[in-house]
Amino acid sequence: MKKKRILLKIGSNTLTKETNHISRGKIEDIGRQIASLKEDYEFIIVSSGAIAAAKQFVKLEHNGEEINVKQALASIGQPHLMRIFQENFRELGLFTSQCLLSYSDFEKEQSQINIKNTINVLVANNFIPIINENDTVSTDEIKFGDNDKLAALTAALLQVDILFIATNTDGIYTKDSIKNSTPKTITSVNDISHLAKEISDEKSSHGTGGMQSKIEAATIAQKANIETWIVNGLNDNFILDALKNKNNFTKITYK
Repeated sequence: MKKKRILLKIGSNTLTKETNHISRGKIEDIGRQIASLKEDYEFIIVSSGAIAAAKQFVKLEHNGEEINVKQALASIGQPHLMRIFQENFRELGLFTSQCLLSYSDFEKEQSQINIKNTINVLVANNFIPIINENDTVSTDEIKFGDNDKLAALTAALLQVDILFIATNTDGIYTKDSIKNSTPKTITSVNDISHLAKEISDEKSSHGTGGMQSKIEAATIAQKANIETWIVNGLNDNFILDALKNKNNFTKITYK
């Protein structure tokens, strides 16, 4: 039986558990869930967190643009982030690989073919590709979207079954419920324009996206006939619980 394919996008706030350093416990939680699902599902991960990883180790002196400092931090943090994934996943019998992509890669047909072929070979050989934007040469993720758009473009290219966006809320809340301080999750929706009216412009402490970028990602996925699930990654077992419909999250279906 063909395995279902999930692209799991993990935001910085999930990886740090809303602290100032990468949470090994959260990465272990993700790995444990993937290990328990590997008979029925194959996973591709798009992970933020390189800059957060670097901030644990260094404070850079600089006179230049803030964006250049963030690019330098990403360069320092990316190997640390991959090492943490590799160490935690290996203990669970999972193998990882690194793929660094830029948005320009999706504009060239040959690059798209190369990405697809490489990732398919990795997945077929039981390696989990861990994708991040190549921040040292590109500033898109730093400026916008916390990898949400990159995740959606990759999901569409690889024709996954579910784009799973792990964030720090129980999906998208109705605007009125936020105003009343009683957040209520929009559980299932097909019309993305309805969602766009419900979101606020607030962005989270480590992430750069907020809900606007998640809706833009869901729009890309929907056009490729892919469901997007926006789930609270701070909770343990958030993947397993969502697949069993045990937790509150937003499911954006396609027509």
